[in-house]
Amino acid sequence: MDKIRRYFITLLLAFAGFNSSTGHTQQGQSQNSQQPPQGFLYGVGIGINQEIYRGYKRRTIPLPLIGYRGEKLSVYGPFVSYQLLQHANFSVSAKLAPRFAGFDESDSNVFAGMAKRKSSLDGGIGVQYRLQSWVVEAETLVDLLGNSNGQESKLAVGYNMRFGPVLLEPKVGISYADSKLVDYYYGVRLNEATSSRMPYSAKSAFNYNAGISLSTPVFFGGMTRLGIEHHWYDTSISNSPLTDRDSGVSAFLSWSKFF
Repeated sequence: MDKIRRYFITLLLAFAGFNSSTGHTQQGQSQNSQQPPQGFLYGVGIGINQEIYRGYKRRTIPLPLIGYRGEKLSVYGPFVSYQLLQHANFSVSAKLAPRFAGFDESDSNVFAGMAKRKSSLDGGIGVQYRLQSWVVEAETLVDLLGNSNGQESKLAVGYNMRFGPVLLEPKVGISYADSKLVDYYYGVRLNEATSSRMPYSAKSAFNYNAGISLSTPVFFGGMTRLGIEHHWYDTSISNSPLTDRDSGVSAFLSWSKFF
């Protein structure tokens, strides 16, 4: 995990340094000649997450999409963003996002006798900086429903590459989850311990991810998005008696169209 941490920090710093030098050489050029479309949209989506819990192979999340994109407000299914500040290539937004996580006893035998860990709704602040094809994003979200009472902060760097009607964006990221969040989803309380499931108090965690997404408007008159990410988890999570892996893959596919 230390090697992965050093690799991601080095990669993020390299991206940031290249981003900065690119900005000096290309200052004053137009960032994007076209404004994104606005209005109401509809569509469908599905997310699949390879779980690291023992006996729980994957989580499948169907998402009917009803949304809206305006000058400041963006609603994409259960994900909501409202722009609070815009200055040149820098913006600050308020965000709401569901947290599809947790388990109940029916998901795996390893959870027998444990209290349900619920999915939740997170809210907070995100910042974004765009320069030419580079995108740097950071956000801090807290649990609004009081399930874990935890918070998570993320930093990601992406690069947009266009090939005709296809937009590709490779991205790397780091996240920090505090001990309340990690312990809620991966800890074992004293009254939940058994001979095969020791009590476990999880600490805060640094997690890492790398992935690529594809967007194109060529199918059925709407926007199709496909993405895949690989996630590496901190030892605070992988050492839990509830888990048997230290990494996993997630993917999503969606299609949406403006009314």
